[in-house]
Amino acid sequence: MNNITVIRTKRKTISIKVNNDLTVTVRAPIFTSDKEIGEILKSKEKWISKCIEQIKRENDELSKIDCFTAEEISKLADKALDYIPGRVKYYADIIGVTYGKITIRNQKTRWGSCSSKGNLNFNCLLMLMPPEVIDYVVVHELCHRKQMNHSKAFWKEVEKILPNYKDSVGWLKKEGGGIIRRMGWKILQNVDEHTLFPLQNVDLRIFWGSKMFMEHIMQEYFQFYMKERLMKIF
Repeated sequence: MNNITVIRTKRKTISIKVNNDLTVTVRAPIFTSDKEIGEILKSKEKWISKCIEQIKRENDELSKIDCFTAEEISKLADKALDYIPGRVKYYADIIGVTYGKITIRNQKTRWGSCSSKGNLNFNCLLMLMPPEVIDYVVVHELCHRKQMNHSKAFWKEVEKILPNYKDSVGWLKKEGGGIIRRMGWKILQNVDEHTLFPLQNVDLRIFWGSKMFMEHIMQEYFQFYMKERLMKIF
């Protein structure tokens, strides 16, 4: 097997990662012998071949998708910044909750989120959706100010405000995946984690009161639990 990189560090387990360029990276404890690594690679040969074929297919599929440009994403972020804070204020007053800062960003796995401190995140891609779907995402996150879970009590809070919210849920399930794929992200296979690599830089825009702070960032990668590591570009 060619194109294999072995990295020995102070770790207790061995991981095998098939990279997007079809190379293989092995991370192993410092004292692991070449023989042991070779045996593990041989035992995982079918799995590695399967991953390589999957990545080839994903590369081919992605090449056929009309991905968003950085300029298009920036425009969507501007539109979201103009539109979403107003909807948040409108529904927050109806629901009777407070909130902290509102952040507009591009994400692969979430349309929105609410922290325990009441800070709200919204995906800029919401601006490609019908108004009622955007409202559903806003209400969904604001209802977490009452219920920080997805219990029956939470969904009752959502239904109080939007009796037909399930229509928007269905729309997201049917159409959301196609919108997300236009971001140009890929999931790379790994024995012990899934890593997401962005294909372009994006703007992270934060709205707080009447002020807007802009940082130009590169999202280096998301680990399987989706914790962000941000690197500023100067």
